[in-house]
Amino acid sequence: MQLQHFSWVEGRACVLYSSPDRFSRGALSLCVSQLGSQSRARNRFNSCTLTRNRTMAFRKFLPLFDRVLVERFAAETVTKGGIMLPEKSQGKVLQATVLAVGPGNRTKAGDLQPVSVKAGDRVLLPEYGGTKVTLDDKEYFLFRDGDILGKYLE
Repeated sequence: MQLQHFSWVEGRACVLYSSPDRFSRGALSLCVSQLGSQSRARNRFNSCTLTRNRTMAFRKFLPLFDRVLVERFAAETVTKGGIMLPEKSQGKVLQATVLAVGPGNRTKAGDLQPVSVKAGDRVLLPEYGGTKVTLDDKEYFLFRDGDILGKYLE
């Protein structure tokens, strides 16, 4: 990702960038407004770069339609008191991080209905469902956009 422009316009930090990467075609520019300082604007730009690099790891796999590729959080193996938990007593983790999303589904009228989450979002998953996918010896899950119960706000 190349930083093309960084300037101050009427007290607002505006960061514009572009990338030939197919995951960020829809987000060719980012305007960060009213951040208060130039360093905060640069930090925001760096966090966007990290999110983009996380999706770059999945260049070999792009979900179709309204599918969402997620990585579940690891289950807690040790209690707060330091007791090791066996696998059977560990609870199922229902939180995950979105890694890649499809373009969306077509409505009956032919319009594209975009996916409601984006890469980097923390989401709440249903207890059952999803398709297990193994990529690069790691386990991921594919869910439909409508199956995801919600997303956590930062």
